[in-house]
Amino acid sequence: MTRRRRPVPVDLAVVLGPLRLPNPVVAASGTFGRGDEVAATCDPTGLGAVVAKSVAVDPWPGNPGLRLTEAPGGGMLNAIGLPGPGIDPWIAHDLPALVARGARVFASIWGRSVDDFARATARVRGAASSLVAVEVNVSCPNLEDRSQMFAHSPSATGAVTRAVVDELDAALPVFVKLSPNVADLCGIAGAALSAGATGLTLVNTMLGLVVDAERRSPVLEVGGGGLSGPPLRPIALRAVWDVARAFPGTPIIGTGGISRGVDAVEMLLAGASAVGVGTATFADPRATLRVVHELERWCARHGVRSVAELTASMEAR
Repeated sequence: MTRRRRPVPVDLAVVLGPLRLPNPVVAASGTFGRGDEVAATCDPTGLGAVVAKSVAVDPWPGNPGLRLTEAPGGGMLNAIGLPGPGIDPWIAHDLPALVARGARVFASIWGRSVDDFARATARVRGAASSLVAVEVNVSCPNLEDRSQMFAHSPSATGAVTRAVVDELDAALPVFVKLSPNVADLCGIAGAALSAGATGLTLVNTMLGLVVDAERRSPVLEVGGGGLSGPPLRPIALRAVWDVARAFPGTPIIGTGGISRGVDAVEMLLAGASAVGVGTATFADPRATLRVVHELERWCARHGVRSVAELTASMEAR
């Protein structure tokens, strides 16, 4: 009689600089809500962490009109425009609700100037005891530089990162979220790390456009938007692979098109220390938990005793 093999016990814990998470699956910013909206359906204690929706120091209405649409290949195009109540109401109302659910929370901040980021960070520092890290979303307009994105410039990315790091004064780890819409991602990543970032979130959305042929116009009110979901995954994998090889040992949260456990495995192999699940949550609010379970089963089947062993273990050919 053939005996059934017992599954290999898997240690899911990962370390990102000074931060230890119970597993590598993180709910990506903008997809889990500002507070406990999704947490009411998807238990955040089963996740590595939750990155809250990006908020600015002041209230911001976002873009007008239709702001979200499906894209070919199972993707999504959004031009939401980062609406939010401002950092103080978020800290007072949304953060406590999320923490009460047992979530390990990354605050995510954005701004239109370096001073905006510094002022938002000062407020976040006051709530540091309720947070595990700060994500700095530099993929937003820089009003000090002809409205170009901070993430499109090494010097602007470095300036924002330094302002946040200095304001926090080591109170929390800092992860800078970068854009794939650049010619030299490694150069910009290097600027963020040189300015004191703990690690990086790779990547934000890719610029795209969906057209309504009948109306002969863009589907979204403002025209183009950010492409996310499965079509983004190969781009995100390449970004993680390139940056991890340029800066070995850097904590990277690989984000873009992850909807299955094997997608998370691929991202870890490319060099990520953790993975962000975003667009998949809109179709399945429990997608993040499912990815955790599928990742654990994949590791058990393949004899991987620690998920951390997967990080950057893919060989170049």
